[in-house]
Amino acid sequence: MAGPLLETKFHVPRVRRGLLPRPRLTERLGRAAESALTLVSAPAGFGKTTALAEWLSTGPAGARSVAWLSLDARDNDPALFWTYVVTALQGAEPTVGTGALALLRSARSSTEAVLSSLLNDLAGLPHDVVLVLDDYHLVVARDVQDGMAFLLAHLPPQAHLVIATRADPSFPLARLRARADLVEVRVADLRFTRDEAAAYLEHGMGLELTPGDVATLEQRTEGWIAALQLAALSLQGRQDAAGFIEGFAGDDRYVVDYLVEEVLERQSEEVRTFLLRTSVLSRLSGGLCEAVTGQDGGRATLEALDRAGLFLVPLDDRRRWYRYHHLFADVLRARLREEEPERLSDLHRRASEWYEHHGEPAEAVQHALDAGDVERAAALVELAVPALRRARQEATLRRWLEALPEELLRRRPVLAIGYVGSLMSRGELEGVQERLDAVERLLDEQDAGAPSADVVVVDRAGYRSLPSEIAMYRAGRALVLGDVAATTAHARRARDLAVEDDHLTRGAAAALLGLAYWTGGDLDTARRWYTDATAGLARAGHHSDVLGGALVLADIAVAQGRLRAAMSTFEEGLRLAGRVDPPLRGAADMHVGVGALLCERNDLDGARRHLQLSRDLGEHAGLPQNRYRRRVVMARIRAAEGDPDAALGLLDEAERLYVGDFSPDVRPVAALRARVWISQGRWAEALGWARDRGLSSDDELGYVREFEHVTLARALVGRYTAERDERTIKEATGLLRRLLAAAEAGARTGGLIDVLVVQALASQVRGDLSAAIASLRRALALAAPEGHVRVFVDEGAPMAALLRAAGERGPDGGHVRRLVAAFDGADGRVPLQRGLVDPLSARELDVLRLLATDLAGPDIARELVVSLNTVRTHTKNIYAKLAVNNRRAAVRRAEELALTSPVRGSGHRGRDAPER
Repeated sequence: MAGPLLETKFHVPRVRRGLLPRPRLTERLGRAAESALTLVSAPAGFGKTTALAEWLSTGPAGARSVAWLSLDARDNDPALFWTYVVTALQGAEPTVGTGALALLRSARSSTEAVLSSLLNDLAGLPHDVVLVLDDYHLVVARDVQDGMAFLLAHLPPQAHLVIATRADPSFPLARLRARADLVEVRVADLRFTRDEAAAYLEHGMGLELTPGDVATLEQRTEGWIAALQLAALSLQGRQDAAGFIEGFAGDDRYVVDYLVEEVLERQSEEVRTFLLRTSVLSRLSGGLCEAVTGQDGGRATLEALDRAGLFLVPLDDRRRWYRYHHLFADVLRARLREEEPERLSDLHRRASEWYEHHGEPAEAVQHALDAGDVERAAALVELAVPALRRARQEATLRRWLEALPEELLRRRPVLAIGYVGSLMSRGELEGVQERLDAVERLLDEQDAGAPSADVVVVDRAGYRSLPSEIAMYRAGRALVLGDVAATTAHARRARDLAVEDDHLTRGAAAALLGLAYWTGGDLDTARRWYTDATAGLARAGHHSDVLGGALVLADIAVAQGRLRAAMSTFEEGLRLAGRVDPPLRGAADMHVGVGALLCERNDLDGARRHLQLSRDLGEHAGLPQNRYRRRVVMARIRAAEGDPDAALGLLDEAERLYVGDFSPDVRPVAALRARVWISQGRWAEALGWARDRGLSSDDELGYVREFEHVTLARALVGRYTAERDERTIKEATGLLRRLLAAAEAGARTGGLIDVLVVQALASQVRGDLSAAIASLRRALALAAPEGHVRVFVDEGAPMAALLRAAGERGPDGGHVRRLVAAFDGADGRVPLQRGLVDPLSARELDVLRLLATDLAGPDIARELVVSLNTVRTHTKNIYAKLAVNNRRAAVRRAEELALTSPVRGSGHRGRDAPER
C-alpha cells in the first residue's frame, strides 16, 4: 500500500460511561442476524455510531464475530477500499480473505474476482459474521458502489452487512424490503423520546431541570442528540437554565451553530485555539496536534477534552488516537475559516510534514493539497508512484495527479508518465499519445540525460527509466489498437533502452514482442520471444507472471498442434507453483490447461479431475482469465458427453466472466457457441452470429479471426446439407481453400487440422468421397503423433462414416481405431451408420423405419404429422444415401446396416413444425 493501513479504522468506538441505555434501539439492531443488510441512515448528530457501539458492547446474541471499519474520503480508491474491508474481516475471522488480498495485489485482477474469493471464504464459516461500515456516505466512487452491490447480492446466509450513513446507498432497497432482508434504523428511531431526553439530561449530564424545561428542550431540538448534548454542555453551571432554553430557536443548522458558539465561549482561550486549529485533522494524536498547533501537551489536552465529553471520539483502547464528532468538526472548521483564514495553509503544511516524517504518504499528500502547496504535493506523489502501482491504487494516483495543475505535470516528467500509466490501467487511450510525445520532447531537450533547471525530478531512478517506459507504453497502446508493426518496433526499443540488469522491464518488453508476433500469426517467433520473457520474469522473481507466461506458451503450442509440448509446459508450471505453500497464483490455471489437453485426447474423466483440482485451489490461486477458461473446458466436456444445452449454458457464463488482456482472443466464446449450434443442426443461428461479427467468405484472412472463419465455413457446410444450394458450398470450399493456404504458410498445424476436418466434411456432403478421404488422411497424419481426438469425434456421425470409409490400414491405422472406438463409446448418440458416407438424419431414419411397414405414403405422412411432399423428399434422400432406387431395396439395405428399429413416437409436433 501507499503507506500503512490505519489500525484505528478497525476499532469499534468505546461506549462512554453513563451512556443512556436504549433497549428499543439495541433490540432493533439485534435483528441484523435475520437480514443481509441493516441500514442505519440519518443526518449528522443523530447518534448512529454511538447506537452501533452500544449494540455491539452488549454482545449480539448468538455465536458471531464482528468486523468494524470506519470509512473516510480516501476509501474511494477501489483497491484501498476492498483492502480495508478484507483486512477488517480478517481481524474478526483470520481464515477469511487470504486469497482476496492476494488478488488485490495483482494488477490484473477484477473486483468481481476479489469479491468472489472473499464470498467463498465467508460461505465456509461455521457461524455468523457481521461487517459494520461506518460513515459509508463518504464513499461515492462508482466502482466501489458497483462492488458493494455485487457483494450484497451474493452474501451467504451467515454474513451480514451493517451500514451507517447520512444518505441511503444506491442499493435495491425496495427489493430487499420485499424479501424481508432489510432492517432499517432511521431518524424517527434514533431521536430521543421525551423520557430518554429527561434521563440523559439528568443522569448523563447531571442537570436538574424541570419537566417543562425538558419538554421545551426536547421540542426545540426535536430529539436531535447532538443538539441536546451541546445544549447540556452550555447549561452546565448556569443559573438561568429556563431563560437559556428559551433563547435559541431556528432550524437545525442554526441550533448547532448557536450551541457550538456557546460551548466554545465557555472554554479557555488555550483550549478554544486548540479546538479550532486541530479541526483540520481527520485524526488526532498528541504528537500530531503538537506539530500542528506548535504547543506542547497535546496528549494531555486530548485526554482532558475526552474527560469533559467535548465531542471527542476515541479511536483505540490506549487513548492514542481520537477524532472529533463529524458535526462538531464541521462547525469548528467553519469557525476557523472565519477567524483565521490565513492560518489554514500553514496548519495543513505542518500536518503534511508530520505525516511524511511518520511514513504516511497518503495523508501527507492530502494535507499538502489542502494547503495549496502543489509543489510539495507533487514531490510526495512522485515518490509514492511505485508503491501506488504495486498496490493497484491507480485511482488514488489519478485523483492526486488530476488535483495538480497541468502546467506542473509538464515540468515533472516522472509524474506525467505516472499519469499515462493510471490512464492505461483503465484502458483509456485518449490523450496518451500526446502526453508521451510531450515527455519525449522534454527528454530530448535535456543535456546528457541530466534534467535542466526548469525540469523538476525527485525520483532519480524513475527519471532514468523514462525512455524505456515511454517505449513500453507506446508498445502497449499500439497492441490495443491492433498495430502489430508499431507494437514490435516500440517493444524492441523498450528492451534496448532498459538497463542490463532490469530483468522485469526486459522481460515485459519480450512479452510484448511475443504477443505482437502471436497476433500476427507468426507463432514460432512468438514462442521464442515469450520463452525469453518468462526467463526474464523468473530472474526478476515474478513467478506468478512466469505462470501467466506458461499459459501463453501453451496456447501457442496448441495452435501449432503440439499438444505434447503444451502438456510439458503446464506440468512444469505445476512443479513451479507447488514449490511453495500455498501454491503460487496461477497454479489453478495450470490444472485447467492440463484439463483442456486431456479433453482433446478424449480423457474426459482426467479432464474433470484437473478442473476440480483447479476449483479446490480457490479463486486466489488463479489468474484473471481462469474462471472463464475453466468454464470453456467444462463446456467442451459436456458437449462431448452429449449435453449441448449444458455446454451452451457454461459458454454463456464464460462470456460473462471473460477478462480481456493483451493476448489475442483467437478462440472467442461466441465462435465456440456457434460450433455447438452447428452440432445441433442450428446452422442458421450460427450464420446469424457470423453476420453480426461481419464475417464473410471473401474476407481478407488474418490469424486472429482464423478460428471464426473456420466456424463460418462449417456453418456454410451445414446450410448446404439442408438446402443443397450450390452457391453455399462454393463459398465454403473457396474459404476453406484460402484458410488452408494461410495455416500452411504460418506453420499453424492446430489450425490446419481444424481446416482439413471441415474440408473433408464439405467434400463428403458434395458426394466427392475420394477428396473427403484425402483431406481426412492428411489431417490424421498431422494429428496422430500428438494424440488429437475430439477435433474429429466432435463432428459426430458424418465423421464416423468417413473414418470407416478411410479404413484402418496405413500409418494412421492405430489412431483411426482409437477414433472409431471413441465414437463407439459415445452413448445416446445418432447411430454411426457404418458404411454410409453421408449418414441419414434422425427424421430420415424415422421415414426409413416406416418404409419397412405396410403403410403407404399418405399413411406415413399422417403418422409423422408432415406433408406427403415432405415424405417424398425424405424418401428421395434415403434412396440416394443408400445407393438404391426403390422401397424394397432400401428396406433390404437398411436391414444389412442394422438401421431399422421400432418407430419413434412423433405425434407431438404440428404439421408445420420445423424438422431436425
